[in-house]
Amino acid sequence: MQASGPSVSAFANPTPEAPASTHAPLTADPATTATWPTPAALGTLPEWPSSHALPALTPWGEALQTWGGAAAAYAIDAWQRRVLYADVMRERGNQYREHLAERVPNVLDFEVELVLDGRTLPRPVNYGLVRIVAPADLPVDPAPTNDPGRLRPFVVFDPRAGHGPGIGGFKRDSEIGAALRAGHPCYFVGFLPDPVPGQTVEDVMRAEAAFMEKVIELHPASPARPAVIGNCQAGWQVLMTAAMRPDLFGPIIVAGAPVSYWAGWRGMNPMRYTGGLLGGTWLTALTSDLGDGRFDGAWLVQNFENLNPANTLWQKQYTLYANVDTEAPRYLGFEKYWGGHVYLNGVEMQYIADNLFVGNKLTSNALVLSDGTRLDLRKIVSPIVVFCSYGDNITPPPQALGWITDLYADDDAILDSDRTIVYATHDSIGHLGIFVSSSTGRKEHREFVSNIDLIDMLPAGLYEAHIGPKTEATEHAELVQGDHVLSITRRGIDDVRAIVSPDPESDRRFATAARVSALNLALYRGFVQPWVRAFTTPWSASAASLVHPLRVQYETWSDLNPVARGVAQLAEQVREKRMRVDDDNPFVSLEHAMSDAIVNALDAYRDARDAAYESTFEFIYGQPWLQALAGTAAPSHAAPDTGAAARAASVRHDDRVLHAEMTQGGLAHACVRAMLFIRRERGETDERRFNLARELLAEISDRGILSFKSIVREQAALLRLDADAAIAALPRLLENEPHDAIRHVARSIDRLGTTLELDAHERADLARVLEIFETAAKRKPKAVKRADEEKDADAS
Repeated sequence: MQASGPSVSAFANPTPEAPASTHAPLTADPATTATWPTPAALGTLPEWPSSHALPALTPWGEALQTWGGAAAAYAIDAWQRRVLYADVMRERGNQYREHLAERVPNVLDFEVELVLDGRTLPRPVNYGLVRIVAPADLPVDPAPTNDPGRLRPFVVFDPRAGHGPGIGGFKRDSEIGAALRAGHPCYFVGFLPDPVPGQTVEDVMRAEAAFMEKVIELHPASPARPAVIGNCQAGWQVLMTAAMRPDLFGPIIVAGAPVSYWAGWRGMNPMRYTGGLLGGTWLTALTSDLGDGRFDGAWLVQNFENLNPANTLWQKQYTLYANVDTEAPRYLGFEKYWGGHVYLNGVEMQYIADNLFVGNKLTSNALVLSDGTRLDLRKIVSPIVVFCSYGDNITPPPQALGWITDLYADDDAILDSDRTIVYATHDSIGHLGIFVSSSTGRKEHREFVSNIDLIDMLPAGLYEAHIGPKTEATEHAELVQGDHVLSITRRGIDDVRAIVSPDPESDRRFATAARVSALNLALYRGFVQPWVRAFTTPWSASAASLVHPLRVQYETWSDLNPVARGVAQLAEQVREKRMRVDDDNPFVSLEHAMSDAIVNALDAYRDARDAAYESTFEFIYGQPWLQALAGTAAPSHAAPDTGAAARAASVRHDDRVLHAEMTQGGLAHACVRAMLFIRRERGETDERRFNLARELLAEISDRGILSFKSIVREQAALLRLDADAAIAALPRLLENEPHDAIRHVARSIDRLGTTLELDAHERADLARVLEIFETAAKRKPKAVKRADEEKDADAS
């Protein structure tokens, strides 16, 4: 190494033996040592011999230096992340304890005002109705007045399936947020952690009916019945309440709600096998007995977690560890909900397990209330919207939609019952994402809420909803609310059957499991339950609850643990001197690869376990001798329709009435009939067409939504009965209307037809309708004609 002066290497290495020099050596003479020689006096320093220079790093040396530096940086970052992770877990434990100490634990992101406490009802329950106080930036329709233009209220029912309430309003982009953003008054039905002793599922249903009555009472000027959203467990309970009191409900949106519990795809949806593999619901009774009459909802949460061991055992926690600097707020927000376990009465949980999860009695019309009322979902007169996802492993589409094929044999059964059902499917989102995901809140829930009147006015039938983005290419974008376009397409029962994939052999196996469950439950109650109850005390029940695995992880790591308090101090120091590793660090990549390997291994275990569950269930309950003993060997039949004869007679009566109503009505009836006639073969619509049609109808009439809903459904039924006769009767509907009004409506229908992009057949129907309107406009109104005739008679 050559240098013109002292180099770094010269100070970093031992001094070499001095070479021969042409300069005079320095002496110890005081005269010469008093002053250090100047650089000029020293002259040019000699070159060091090449044998003493540092050698250049070899490729192996450079690799060791690079990897050593990366390893050191990763080790420091990993250690700091462990400390921060432990501190987040400490915060989680503190949050858990603070949350349970709240008077009414919930995770709502909105302020509320109590409206009705379920504990004050004749049959008290731990549920309550609250009004959502809208934030300043989300103004809602003000207090009720007599203005007929007021928006209908929304009521969101939260699921009581092991967790506490609030998931429907967990964040701004939620179901509650969507309702408030659209200007609707919004109410929420939640619950306390502990049930009222002795409360039953029927008591909760009657409380829900009382809540609906209260909302209706508070909004006398509402143009229609309140719209309702029921999530998960609340979905099927709302449907049961609506079947009991159909007069209280407007459109019902059920999100991620299982209704047909035996349904599912082979090779998937293993949760439906759990009851049969455990021998039935005797274990539910045992758990309630050990809980001194209460069922710990933590067991339900553990069932959810068991479905995805990779997420439960590794992925959820690793995601926090890997992104601990940014992930903590989201993680803690979710854990506040996930760790807020609640209780059910034993009789409640037993009813649910016996009649729904194992018995599947909701879609077989086998549920009867204490007053003799039989619950039949076909009694629900309001439109029902079913929102489900192919990525939901708790409520897959077959369980969300299977009740439709269970209750309706064909399309005519839906039409003759005058029922409207809309379903929408998501491709990938998980169960909780249906209620929690911001993207779902901004898209699906916002579209359902903003187009609730469109859904409410749909004629009878089965429809599928699609939600697409609004782009620059979207025609008539000014008629679209928000960033997406809701479209509705008519479907047939076979379309739903293709999703549900009914399997009679599978149903027979589940029916056998239900019979075995009833037998085992009877044996347990007769021989074991008395002993368990005799040895169970409130103290033992409380102790069993505290040591539940899901609670232990929260309870043991909080500020009550002195070690955790030490971690908190260390975490503060780490945050002050945080040294984050670069994302391209090779050890970070190795960490991610190891995490992926663990996830893949746990997924493989899950798949093998689920396959074993399915094959074991099928082997046990598919045995012919067991089915014979259980009385299920005969082919299963469709759900008994106790009202089929009555509905058939009603259909015949309605047809006679409809024929008589062909010539009844006025300009609004004629307008709706004409528009439906033109589009009768299309079987689809979207919010743009509906908003344009609503503007047209508002110009010719001041009727409210309920009146228009009645007109739309009536005119659709007339066209379904006899389209040609219905159109031929249009002149009778127009004979009393002013010719200016008739021409105005005709121009509006023509404009609507232009907007709708009609095909050749529809344009011909439009021309036919316009000709009828023009002919009617040229005639004198019947009243005017009669007055002229009377005037001529007087003159003569």
